[in-house]
Amino acid sequence: MNAVHFGAGNIGRGFIGSLLHHSGYQVCFVDINEDIVDRINAEKRYEVVFIDEQNSTEMIDHVSALHSVKQEQEIIDKIVTADIVTTAVCVQMLERISGVLSEGLLKRIKVCKEPLQVIACENAINASSLLKKEVYAHLTEEEKQAMEGVVGFPNVAIDRMALSIKSGPVTTAHVERFYEMIVNESELTGNSKPFKAVTYVKELYPYIERKLFLVNCAHAITAYLGYLYKYGTIQMALQDAFILETVKNSLHEIAVLLKEKHGFSLEEQQQYSEKVIQRFSNPLLADQVTRVARNPLRKLGENERLLGPAKQLAARFLPVNNLAIGIAAALLYDDPADDEAVQLQNGIKKYGIESLLVKYANLPKGHILIQLVKEKLSYLQERCTGSR
Repeated sequence: MNAVHFGAGNIGRGFIGSLLHHSGYQVCFVDINEDIVDRINAEKRYEVVFIDEQNSTEMIDHVSALHSVKQEQEIIDKIVTADIVTTAVCVQMLERISGVLSEGLLKRIKVCKEPLQVIACENAINASSLLKKEVYAHLTEEEKQAMEGVVGFPNVAIDRMALSIKSGPVTTAHVERFYEMIVNESELTGNSKPFKAVTYVKELYPYIERKLFLVNCAHAITAYLGYLYKYGTIQMALQDAFILETVKNSLHEIAVLLKEKHGFSLEEQQQYSEKVIQRFSNPLLADQVTRVARNPLRKLGENERLLGPAKQLAARFLPVNNLAIGIAAALLYDDPADDEAVQLQNGIKKYGIESLLVKYANLPKGHILIQLVKEKLSYLQERCTGSR
């Protein structure tokens, strides 16, 4: 079986490429990095290093690569014979690959009516649906109709941490051993399930929220509190008793929400949350606080990792105290090297906390969260002053 995968970065090679390999596919990577493309073609394999105490590795073979700009026709030809197409390019880049992808898909459906799954494995909600929209922007109405029922764009939720470590050949990928992929099987075309060792569900949204609210939210709170207390890495921050307790309590608040909203059991969420803390605490990751904290304005969005669960908890009159501490810490994030952090602080100085939360989090004036976040912000400022 043949797979075409757009994006040969750490997640592309260390997660999706590995998953495709273990699912029985020969993978052709498409990437703009000539060094990676040339090395893959020369070696026909690459190494994945797991960031754990064993420092174990695996070799992914039967691979090839194409340059995304210089070999467009070859990419189109590969799509024609593909059994699956996947991406890990970052959601902002989906538009850029949509042109060559649409050409390949149009050529494929003329010669093959076997179902094909096109799956955007991006850290974004409904990325495959977005990719479908971008692809369909290149098609006529007749071509869209021809595509329906043959090409599916199932959405997935993915989770695996990867680090850019310059060790070994340029193709070596460094990832944590844990991974999760959940596929919306109701969006698959045909009866095939394209991946092994993943979870298929009828409804994806509860799992998207679980990942965003538990994993991404915990990561963000750790980063913003870690920055406030001048820790360099996520792992160092979680050694601080106050930060660890705040993160754990935030996860419990969110677990209550997920139980109320989606029916996840508290016991199940407790185990999931413990795994999250364990993963983030891995001392071998050395994950920089500023990397995780970057782009605070986006992360303070109304449906994002911090305000998303906080607003829903407040609407249900459920406790939200620890999440409010995390939001307050995000509002104090002032890294001068982060454009959004600079914009955030300028906005607070010019408009004040309430107006900023009204604008970015879409909170109505006077919302209970605004007052609570203000209280927690004062609490953190006093606490930091007292600890120095």
